[in-house]
Amino acid sequence: MKLIKLSILAIILLFIWFAQSHFDAYAVSILNNIAIFAILALSYNLINGVAGQFSLEPNGFVAIGAYVAALFTLPAATKIDMYVLQDPSPLVLAMHTSFLPALLLSGVVAAVIAFMLSIPVFRVRGDYLAIVTLGFGFIIRIFAMNQPAMTNGALGLNDIPDTENLYWSGFIMVVTFVIMLNIIYSKYGRAMKAVRDDEDAATAMGINTFWIKTYAFMTSAFFEGVGGGLMASMLTTIAPDQFTFLLTFQLLIIIVLGGLGSMSGTIVGAILVMGGTEWLRFLDQNMDIFGYNTGAHPGLRMVVFSMLLIVMMLFARKGIFGNKELTDIFRRGK
Repeated sequence: MKLIKLSILAIILLFIWFAQSHFDAYAVSILNNIAIFAILALSYNLINGVAGQFSLEPNGFVAIGAYVAALFTLPAATKIDMYVLQDPSPLVLAMHTSFLPALLLSGVVAAVIAFMLSIPVFRVRGDYLAIVTLGFGFIIRIFAMNQPAMTNGALGLNDIPDTENLYWSGFIMVVTFVIMLNIIYSKYGRAMKAVRDDEDAATAMGINTFWIKTYAFMTSAFFEGVGGGLMASMLTTIAPDQFTFLLTFQLLIIIVLGGLGSMSGTIVGAILVMGGTEWLRFLDQNMDIFGYNTGAHPGLRMVVFSMLLIVMMLFARKGIFGNKELTDIFRRGK
């Protein structure tokens, strides 16, 4: 079994190297986007699928990570020229470091905020938890728009150094995947599943459900912050309008399609959702079918993609992998 796991990881890492070295810029950008969304979805699946907490906060933590990474990688001179609504605060001007420390700080800041947020958030459950965490995402976006001295307001941040590439996003995706699997198969992962299945029974068995949920929440927020930092570097420009509920909804589609609680399914879901919207782009353009010109139909790819999602969910109601992992399938085959 260990040999199978190592072989799968080796194949993925080899593909990342080959793609970055031999694919064209467009294909690499698509793979980059898939890898970043896979990181975000893996972390989101931990709190939502494994711990069973219906949280709708990812867009908030992704925004935090993106802004922290951008502010730490932008030079002070660039910030002075960019901030036109209000002069940047001394704290913003003092923030500067290289790309890797900026990514780590993005995750740490998101995790610290998640810890502070967990104290009021986990006093409620179910739909109420969803509403509270949804509000957090709105608060972060409004804060970014109304604090021009920190975030340059609605104008956002531009000229962010383009340090990120497929090596970064692909490697971090693999690391995230391995860490999430180790958490799932650890005592903490089993406690998260117990909380998901029956929180009252888990409490009766002596599990501190608050700290288990907080642990899952902070871990999820850390990797969402790192993913946000990668996204900022890939796009080289960020603004509050990029971090709406639509981002959370995309991640929700990915983890439900792949299977709630399945990290292997999350990777497949990210490939199908983020890659599918690009691979179907030809449907928006002029096509000649047996000599007949169909004309351009902007948005047709999203209609077809939505129909494919509906069909897939009708035949796989628990997602592609359910709550299983790829290694579980190999084990069953034995």
